[in-house]
Amino acid sequence: MLRIDGNVEKLRRAVRGLRQEGGTVGFVPTMGYLHEGHLSLVRKSVSENQTTVVSIFVNPLQFGPNEDYEAYPRDLEKDCMLLEKEGVDLVYCPKPEDLYHPDHSTYVVEEGVSRDLCGASRPGHFRGVCTVVLKLFHLVEPDRAYFGEKDYQQLQVIRRMVRDLNVPVEIRGCPIVREQDGLALSSRNVYLSPPERASALALSRSLKKAKALYDSGERDAAKIAGCVREELKGDPSLYVEYVEVKDASELSALKTIERPAVLALAVRVGKTRLIDNVILGEGNP
Repeated sequence: MLRIDGNVEKLRRAVRGLRQEGGTVGFVPTMGYLHEGHLSLVRKSVSENQTTVVSIFVNPLQFGPNEDYEAYPRDLEKDCMLLEKEGVDLVYCPKPEDLYHPDHSTYVVEEGVSRDLCGASRPGHFRGVCTVVLKLFHLVEPDRAYFGEKDYQQLQVIRRMVRDLNVPVEIRGCPIVREQDGLALSSRNVYLSPPERASALALSRSLKKAKALYDSGERDAAKIAGCVREELKGDPSLYVEYVEVKDASELSALKTIERPAVLALAVRVGKTRLIDNVILGEGNP
């Protein structure tokens, strides 16, 4: 496995060299501190492409001023060992100064599906996501790129950006990976104390109850979201940021679920912000 720590031109040359060997290039952008959720994306890429490239970059543009950029967990050497075992061909590990000039002033902004949910509670977050992802797409020029469905809104924002800007890459969404007890895997789970981790199980438990309510025939979006809120409100260590039912593709508001929808939530468990979701209805856009 080839590792490139920063130089943009070296990355471009390396990817073009791998592409000359034939086949497609798959790309998995990550912020590192890899877990089975990330590795499931890597395995999907390795299975579908001759070449797989992974980036590890904690992107400062997508963190707000009071968020956890400095504290975000990092273990680059362990990450690289895991990726080598999975058969990754190239890992790119830039620093902020490798991707952003000191006076950079150009950003990529999506103004539709990014408006609500995390877009409302984390101003500027998706501007940072779109900017770095588009930059990485230009550098790697992948045929396919892989994103987890746990970050469901991010997946839809990237799909919209790629569609609107005619970026020649296929976006592949991959299912949420969970612990045996239901907790969605996240690099931020490391922040949770044992009592907080036990409290965090309410997220997946509430979504499971809401899905059962939908499967029993309920189609009122407010009632389904209310089922989740009811499950969460009993634990004082949980602060609910949002619980919303949205159209699965457009992320527009729904009163009645008559087409595939996503029930998405963001909850602070102590000081740790966690997100999760479940799809309601047939098909996964």
